[in-house]
Amino acid sequence: MAYTTINKSTDYFNTKLYTGNGGNQTITGVGFQPDWVWFKSRDAGNSHALVDSVRGTTKVSYSDTTAAEQTISAQTFNADGFALVQDGGANSINSNGSTKVAWSWKAGTTSSISGGTITPSGVSISAASGFGIYKYTGTGSNGTIAHGLGTAPSLVIVKKIVGGTDNWTIYYNPQGGTSPQTQLNGQENRAMFFNTNGFSTSATYWNGGSGAATSTVFNLGTTGVVNESGHQYIAYAFADVIGYQRFCGWYANADSNGPFLYTGFKPAYFLMFNINNSGRWMIADSTRNTFNVIDKKLSPHNANAESTTGDIACDFLSNGIKIRGGSTSDINYANGNMMYGLAIAEAPLVGSNNVPSNAR
Repeated sequence: MAYTTINKSTDYFNTKLYTGNGGNQTITGVGFQPDWVWFKSRDAGNSHALVDSVRGTTKVSYSDTTAAEQTISAQTFNADGFALVQDGGANSINSNGSTKVAWSWKAGTTSSISGGTITPSGVSISAASGFGIYKYTGTGSNGTIAHGLGTAPSLVIVKKIVGGTDNWTIYYNPQGGTSPQTQLNGQENRAMFFNTNGFSTSATYWNGGSGAATSTVFNLGTTGVVNESGHQYIAYAFADVIGYQRFCGWYANADSNGPFLYTGFKPAYFLMFNINNSGRWMIADSTRNTFNVIDKKLSPHNANAESTTGDIACDFLSNGIKIRGGSTSDINYANGNMMYGLAIAEAPLVGSNNVPSNAR
């Protein structure tokens, strides 16, 4: 059984749906004060807007563009959600009448952390939920940042926020996760991107090819995309936590009877990508899809409105995810393609309180 110290996943992650009003409004029901909120319009082609407490809630980055961070109106994070103000920009997170989704994460301590060669200027870290936010200034030399998560991150997302426009750069570590499905060899030192097709095996991304993450630090190379001297970056790191968060890997089989991914919990959120056919990034959640099959697709790499499609077809079960997409779907495209995904729990299979999760 998958015992966990997190019996209530919504203490650390939650999905909230709301409708923009073009003015001021407070969104409650998140269940905690967020440290990172990822906003997306469901009914319009507005950019994905990422706001965090480390940079401050007037700073936003967009996952579907390479632009440096932008300044927006003074949104605030509150004890049970967030307050939105009038914002008339093209990528407004409160545009009047528009249906929105907000994925919220709670991190934790903001005390400075030492142990790496680069000391972040701001952090928010939760070892309990395996999630951390790190703002740092690049050095141009191979370096390390202490992450404070206690176990090696399986996923690190990095963006230059001040000093120029560069790709979002993503490290994924199939050897660092606890899932046997992640043992897909030869992937550790690759870099993936939201905004550019393909992947890179260049040693300049993750500290000369020494491997991007250990139980104490994640590594940075010399490329300006992640570590240009004097330029500022934000990084989001995720580590596996039994019964709450898991980085999965699987081979597509191009069949509607697709692979089963054991997570040890009933999922609430699933961020996935295909490493062989780039541009196949997707986000699924149990709030927009309240029953199986999951079919509501949003993609971090583009601003498209939500679509209802078999591209993302899967079932969220009490102990994992069953892939249902066929041979032309993004989630199961082409037999043998390598797929990866970060799953976060709605409820553990069995918590430390010995209460089992029910299927959907």
